[in-house]
Amino acid sequence: MILTLAFRNLFHDRIRLAVTLVGILFSIVLVAVQLGLYLGASNMITANIDHAKADLWIAAYGAKSFEDGGMLLTPRERHQALATPGVKAVIPLVVRFAEWRKPEGGSTRVVLVGTDAEDGGLVPFDLVEGTWEDIKAPEAIAVDKTYLNELGIKGLGDTAQIANGRVRVRALTDGVRSFTQSPYAYTTLNRSRALFGDSDNTTFYLVQLQPGANVQKVQHELASRLEGAEVLTHEEFRDRSLKQWLFRTGAGVALIGGALLGSLVGTVIVAQTLYSSTKDHLSEFATLRALGSSSGYIHKVILAQAGISAVVGYLLGISIALTILVFSRNTALPMVMTPGLAFWLFALTVGMCAISALSAIVKVTKIDPATVFNR
Repeated sequence: MILTLAFRNLFHDRIRLAVTLVGILFSIVLVAVQLGLYLGASNMITANIDHAKADLWIAAYGAKSFEDGGMLLTPRERHQALATPGVKAVIPLVVRFAEWRKPEGGSTRVVLVGTDAEDGGLVPFDLVEGTWEDIKAPEAIAVDKTYLNELGIKGLGDTAQIANGRVRVRALTDGVRSFTQSPYAYTTLNRSRALFGDSDNTTFYLVQLQPGANVQKVQHELASRLEGAEVLTHEEFRDRSLKQWLFRTGAGVALIGGALLGSLVGTVIVAQTLYSSTKDHLSEFATLRALGSSSGYIHKVILAQAGISAVVGYLLGISIALTILVFSRNTALPMVMTPGLAFWLFALTVGMCAISALSAIVKVTKIDPATVFNR
């Protein structure tokens, strides 16, 4: 009977119901898009860090992120790290911004990543055309398909200039996006050094530990030996990169702020609609009170209205959000939707509608059953 009353109250005025659903739908889509972009940006920022096989990262003091490693390290730090108990391997990795000069004129910036897959540190991932053996060829480089137009090239075999030398595209990745909008370009360690005119300097050292070695103990020992560098765990370097690009630039705050705004707008719209609906049905609720219905029973009817609105609005909103997600896959900033986010959005919708129902419940609580006999 509670659900029946709730359905009839909701569908009695279909225009008002449509306004309620639009409010919920707007809120869900806005929150889903904002948080989906936040997760997408987070994945872009940490993708290379997560794919690198390293227990510890050695970086110059002041290194802000994977793309901004600060001053270059020398072989001295590598030799000191190799002499530390518990260290199995110390793998050099070059990551630097470079000017990409297009074949037809003009230029843009790329993030040049110099790595040797044989070392087991960072291997170019998500390759869809070409292999690591192709990247090892003379002048070879790998870029992502998403940025071909921005780089002024069409695909495999095209050439361009990076820093001090010429490169030829020999492999393509798909889905390796860059939050800085400077595409990643992967090549071998020696070629990256040659392009910058360096012989043996590097941006990071990836430290792999012996089986059973204590990460914190080795980190402390390395920090005491390397006076001119920082030693960070995988999680620490990952968090630092996220904070640099999402919060120090304000991008993350804007995305989260948009999600909170969407929740607030949805709550206000649903609250106003439920309140108006309850106010228009005060005589019916007064009749129920006069017939002996408890306040709890009437409250359940109102909450059932809110619950029905939440479920219908969520299904419509998440459908639109998933459609937007599909269309965003080939953009520079794709959305991400995880089962956890989808569940959280549903919980948010139910909570939002439950809070909205409070104003209607307060109104019903003040009903005097005797008013039904005055009509």
